[in-house]
Amino acid sequence: MPLQSYAVLKCRVLEGQEGQNGSPHYQIHGADPNNTHYRIAVNIHSQAEPSELLYYCDEHFEHPIIQKMSALDDGLTLLNSTSNSAALDYIRGNLFDRRQMKILPAELPGADNDLNEQIGKYIRWALTMNDALIYAFGAAWGPEEQADSYFDFTPGRGIHDVHMNQGNSGKWATDNGPWQDGGLFFHFPSIDRWVAIFLAFQSQSFVTVAETGEPVGNNVPAPQRDTIRILTALVHPSNKGRETVTLINTTNHKIDITDWVLTDNLNFKRVLYGEIRPGEFLTIPLMSKNAGSHGHEFAKEGGIISLLEPNGLKIHGVSYTEKDYQQEDCTLTF
Repeated sequence: MPLQSYAVLKCRVLEGQEGQNGSPHYQIHGADPNNTHYRIAVNIHSQAEPSELLYYCDEHFEHPIIQKMSALDDGLTLLNSTSNSAALDYIRGNLFDRRQMKILPAELPGADNDLNEQIGKYIRWALTMNDALIYAFGAAWGPEEQADSYFDFTPGRGIHDVHMNQGNSGKWATDNGPWQDGGLFFHFPSIDRWVAIFLAFQSQSFVTVAETGEPVGNNVPAPQRDTIRILTALVHPSNKGRETVTLINTTNHKIDITDWVLTDNLNFKRVLYGEIRPGEFLTIPLMSKNAGSHGHEFAKEGGIISLLEPNGLKIHGVSYTEKDYQQEDCTLTF
């Protein structure tokens, strides 16, 4: 059963508190313009072994979801777990390259080398810039009758599960669902920068069922991830109908792509066929039965492009922004 209160919190940062002495969370105190206070509980280690989390931070985050986040009201917003909302999905949303995630302990001797300190770094940035905002995705709780147990504001309320919420097994399997992942985003308007933090447990699978977020069973072969990659795309040709996506085979053997699918956030689907030899490129014109005689037009506000196996498991995915789209007749590289 997926999260029952999937939400995003948009507010300013008031203070942060490291998780110490076995505490599994970094705590963040925030408030919205109506002076409603919240606590963001960010996992820094797992109750299950291995306890260290997977972590990735993008200090120059660019993705079409930024437009959706910027349009949100201040405070807490409940989200539909769908691809056309502002919801996050680490696997299907093409938010980052999972290979860039690294294992990071909660606490280590020394400076800037553990998860407490990495989160704290951006909290300090937010506290020094008056216009900074934090966006926390996860499961909302409250309002509670009692005061918050960490920052003593009343009523207690906030957001937790600020990490991937699919691919779980065992007692956490009930939290599985697509398009309901957690994450932290910092917006610094004065320097025109977005910072994104993505967290996952080592026990979670990055190969999940699209409809349920459950780990793919042993009877389903793992996808041939990153064997074929999306290398370039022409998303805004001056002559409509010239939209293309170029694939590359990065392996040392030929790969049959028959019945693989190219798709995007507008539900375009182009079924592929044939083989790609080692090191070869394949440029695909985006024509299909549902694209009409003029081909497929990509989303002007930015979007995602994904390559799927016939069973729906993702091989590779990329994203482009509205700014990228505005570059008419330019080929985007990924």
